[in-house]
Amino acid sequence: MIPASFDYTAPTTLSDALAALSEGGEDAKILAGGQSLLPVLKLRMAAPSLLIDLGRIPELQGVRMDGDQVLVGSMTTHHDVMADRLVNEHLALLARTTATVADPQVRYRGTLGGALSHADPAGDLGAVAVALDATMRIAGPNGERAVPAAEFFTDFFTTALAENEILTGIAFPSYAGWGAHYEKFNTVAQAWSIVAVAAALQVSGGSVTAARVALTNMGPTPVRATAVERALVGGPATAEAVRAAARSATEGTSPVDDASAPAAYRSHLAQVLTSRAVLAAAG
Repeated sequence: MIPASFDYTAPTTLSDALAALSEGGEDAKILAGGQSLLPVLKLRMAAPSLLIDLGRIPELQGVRMDGDQVLVGSMTTHHDVMADRLVNEHLALLARTTATVADPQVRYRGTLGGALSHADPAGDLGAVAVALDATMRIAGPNGERAVPAAEFFTDFFTTALAENEILTGIAFPSYAGWGAHYEKFNTVAQAWSIVAVAAALQVSGGSVTAARVALTNMGPTPVRATAVERALVGGPATAEAVRAAARSATEGTSPVDDASAPAAYRSHLAQVLTSRAVLAAAG
């Protein structure tokens, strides 16, 4: 299908983008990588009067150190995230998870900020942001604010972003030296996750000293598996101990029944994939 007609603007500064968003009101939409928005437009499930393309704003692109944090610009493409030296050194979990997103064509166009703002519960990168205690940096007409990833995702396809705000960057603490793995289950290559698990682990002397685990598609938002983390920390990094900890993976989750899988099957997958992800992260 062909999208309904709309106006288009491509500002070159963040301030101009915010001004356009304010002037466009509720009928304006932000265009990041477009990998989620364009199909919706073609199906006419949305018909904005104005598209604001952020692709020409340099300050929203790239990766850099910001104090002791790694700051990833919201318009950094998945491909550039995967290839970045700082990401691979400090955020192995982000690099490895991004490599599982869709296919190369999508990764060359899609952006980290666009994927997070879209907030699809089956999207892979939300769980990484939650697991790694990322902070979302947001700009609006009243200035800038920071929102923890755990508070950014509020419901299905819904975030803490107001209609007149733009996600400008995602700040991550450094996890240099941590083991990391993303275990994803889908029925077709490059499809959305039915369930997936993001795990980052610090192991010393055969024991788990720190753990970060989060689940994809086990509720309307990414779920931090805090019960699994508590069970892991201080224990041995053995298959038996990890499997025991993984039995807590479904605590705090609310999986749905849909055409892809029943809720009970998702709960079973969450435990199995948590074991696999943690063991792989532990090496």
